Amino acid sequence: MVFFIPIIFFFTTLLSSPATILCLNQEGLYLQRVKNSLDDPDSALFSWNDRDDTPCSWFGISCNPSTSSVSSVDLSNANVAGPFPSVICHLENLTSLVLYNNSINSTLPLDISSCRSLRYLDLSQNLLTGALPHTLADLPDLRHLDLTGNNFSGEIPNSFGRFQKLEVISLVYNLFDGSLPAFFGNVSSLKMLNLSYNPFVPGRIPAEFGNLTELEVLWLTDCSLVGEIPDSLGRLKKMKDLDLAINNLHGPIPSSLVGMSSVVQIEFYNNSLSGNFPPGMSNLTSLRLLDASMNELSGPIPDELCSLPLESLNLYENRFEGKLPASIADSPNLYELRLFKNFLTGALPENLGKNSALKWLDVSSNKLSGEIPATLCEKGELEELLMIQNSFSGKIPASLGDCGSLTRVRLGHNKLSGEVPAGVWGLPRVYLLELVENQFSGSIGKTIAGATNLSLLLISRNNFSGEIPDKIGWVENLVEFSADHNRLSGALPESILNLGQLGNLDLHNNQLSGKLPSKIESWKKLNELNLANNQLSGKIPDGIGKLSVLNYLDLSGNQFSGKVPLGLQNLKLNLLNLSRNHLSGDLPPSLAKDMYKNSFLGNTGLCGSIKSLCENTTQTKSQGYIWVLRSMFILASLVFVVGVVLFYLKYRNFKKAKRAIDKSKWTLMSFHKLGFSEYEILECLDEDNVIGSGASGKVYKVVLGNGEAVAVKKLWGGAKRACESEDLEKGRAPDDGFEAEVETLGKIRHKNIVKLWCCCTTRDCKLLVYEYMPNGSLGDLLHSRKGGLLDWPTRYKIAVDSAEGLSYLHHDCVPPIVHRDVKSNNILLDGDFGARVADFGVAKVVDMSGKGPKSMSVIAGSCGYIAPEYAYTLRVNEKSDIYSFGVVILELVTGRLPIDPEFGEKDLVKWVCTSLDQKGVDDVIDPKLEACYRAEICKVLNIGLVCTSPLPINRPSMRRVVKMLQEVGMEIHPKANKKDGKLSPYYYEDTSDLGSVA
Repeated sequence: MVFFIPIIFFFTTLLSSPATILCLNQEGLYLQRVKNSLDDPDSALFSWNDRDDTPCSWFGISCNPSTSSVSSVDLSNANVAGPFPSVICHLENLTSLVLYNNSINSTLPLDISSCRSLRYLDLSQNLLTGALPHTLADLPDLRHLDLTGNNFSGEIPNSFGRFQKLEVISLVYNLFDGSLPAFFGNVSSLKMLNLSYNPFVPGRIPAEFGNLTELEVLWLTDCSLVGEIPDSLGRLKKMKDLDLAINNLHGPIPSSLVGMSSVVQIEFYNNSLSGNFPPGMSNLTSLRLLDASMNELSGPIPDELCSLPLESLNLYENRFEGKLPASIADSPNLYELRLFKNFLTGALPENLGKNSALKWLDVSSNKLSGEIPATLCEKGELEELLMIQNSFSGKIPASLGDCGSLTRVRLGHNKLSGEVPAGVWGLPRVYLLELVENQFSGSIGKTIAGATNLSLLLISRNNFSGEIPDKIGWVENLVEFSADHNRLSGALPESILNLGQLGNLDLHNNQLSGKLPSKIESWKKLNELNLANNQLSGKIPDGIGKLSVLNYLDLSGNQFSGKVPLGLQNLKLNLLNLSRNHLSGDLPPSLAKDMYKNSFLGNTGLCGSIKSLCENTTQTKSQGYIWVLRSMFILASLVFVVGVVLFYLKYRNFKKAKRAIDKSKWTLMSFHKLGFSEYEILECLDEDNVIGSGASGKVYKVVLGNGEAVAVKKLWGGAKRACESEDLEKGRAPDDGFEAEVETLGKIRHKNIVKLWCCCTTRDCKLLVYEYMPNGSLGDLLHSRKGGLLDWPTRYKIAVDSAEGLSYLHHDCVPPIVHRDVKSNNILLDGDFGARVADFGVAKVVDMSGKGPKSMSVIAGSCGYIAPEYAYTLRVNEKSDIYSFGVVILELVTGRLPIDPEFGEKDLVKWVCTSLDQKGVDDVIDPKLEACYRAEICKVLNIGLVCTSPLPINRPSMRRVVKMLQEVGMEIHPKANKKDGKLSPYYYEDTSDLGSVA
């Protein structure tokens, strides 16, 4: 017994030790429940250890130093996922909750109102859906509410008009589709109201917003606004940033707005505003940026506007007439001046740029004249000089040759003359130098060796002369060199072979002579070579057949001799022209065909299978014999023509009679209100109107009586089915494609899904009538010579539009629809290059029974676009479409086909991955794209790679893809962008009274 007493004493002491009795407090236990409810793939919550006594040292947790209770939770960018953790509201002293840029999903629960102490709530850039809980307005101390970049839908609750202390509310980039809420005019404490980029019902700006006298920021961009800007906004004396861009506002700019004396930034671009600027603009003494572009404003630019301390003045695409006021040159803070696409006349102010650090000047597409001011780069900060399509004359000022800050110079389509200053040729940062269609003379300066960043050198249609300098080979980043229609002479310098990035070399219509460089195969990226109408001689180098990406070759009108290189038959050329040279010998076998006859005209020494190219000297014909043959041919031709005319007249009468009978057999099913009949369609289905054809039938362009156009797809059925084999390859019964198209498109209403007007059927033929897309398919345009029309902003727009169309199919259709044949040829482009997803012949409804992806009998889709798992499991779900869309993104970024012989055994996805590893991103990006967009292009490229992940589980949802693409767009429009968790540039964020908020 005595032995056990010390042992009992020892354990009693141990258990009563302070080091062992400590355990996690109640707030820590609540946070542990939060951790357990979230998916944490990056282990961001690793430090949330239940062995601690308090959570105050955990990642993202801040505590009040006096009470040691949790006051702030900040899990920004932690990559956590799961539903909103309501248990976090049990933290009684929680004043700030930030979950920015995660994957918080599901709906926001009603019991969020139990977070009674919250002052700051940021749930932006997540995946929250459904309606906003009306109980948010019950948070008595809430001052900052940011729900940007989610998928909230429906109307904004009326209860939001009851907030008592709310200062900031941001609901940007959601799916709210009700009316723009006037009740926000009751929240008198508001300092920032941001409702931009929501599909609200078209409506006016509520006049009640004029009651928000504390308001500093009002952003209503792309909110379907109509009507006039209310005068009441002029009462907002503390306004700093007013953005009403991208709406349908009309009428004049209210004169009351000149009372907003504190305003720093005004953006009205892309509306239909009209009339003159209101008098009194000089009252806006704090104004730094004014963008009223793309409206219908008229009258002169007021002098008082030019006397303001502006930093940015954008008034392009209006109807301004008259001269540019000289006072604009006196604005000391002016760094951006964009006035393109107006009717401005006269000269630029003589001292423009002398008193201000001008960075961007764009006065393109006006009627301006006079000389280029020598003071434009007085402060040494000018980056972009855009003056195309005017009537400027005189010489380029020598001072521009010393402007080392210039990156983009476009002076094309003017009346400029004289020699280009030597310094301009060698500007070190310029990537685009465009002098097209002027009257410049002299030679290309040797100083071009200093233009180390030059990508595009465009000097066509001038009077440049002399030899191309040997220093041209130093410009290693050159992608396009166009100097056609000049008087350049001499031989091509050997150093030009150093241009390894060269994709387009156009020197036709000059006076070049000598031989082509022998090692021409070093131009591995050359896509277009045009040296026509010069005096070049010698043999065509054999290495030209090794230019694997060359698709345009014109060497016509020269003095080349010898044989046609055998390697030319290995190239996939859209154009080949070797006419009017001195070539001889046999043609390569695959080129010795009649289809290439026009490619070799005027080469009398050429022989081969094209008989008309060869002179036949072994036979002579007597003139009499030739005359007899000609007479017989003429007589036979007359008989033939008379016979054809008679046959045509009989056939036309027969067709009219048959058409009158057949018209009664057509059945019309419409899906929209139609302004035409089936007979108007049938009258135009002739071969002259065919715009495309395939295994399933033909597509016609039909211009209706009202001047509008529609596209008609004609599918054969019954005994005349020409597409059965194609149908079976795509996994459908011969009639299923038509039925799937009608069933799918007939009930879909979305701006990015092609509209099916109606269908017409008979026993043997089926017609589908769609809206007409003037720019055809993305695939045809991107991979043709017209691909240059697709600059990066256009390609980005196409990516977003088509992603939104697919997101609608996957997430907003009930049940969801899988397209199964997403590819660039099934993305159609309207007149403004807006994208529509088309061709639903193999689309399938997703099985919602919970049994997993449905298995198809055979593969649908197109080579290069088919997801890996689809090929061996035949399982259909949305992830297959996402893979295919990822391939489309890679096409947009690279300009490459999904399958190309250059890739060898690889497809586009594998080629991109391999090239990125071995050569870097610059080898992947389409050289036609301007370098200034490189950062955005790389981010979109990453999205494409994520979408084409080999494992379906790693591919994001289509809704997430849209969101990621929009985030790239936010960086292009920085006001919708977040940096370090804050909106910029005039984003109100006052947390001074939130205690110990981190």
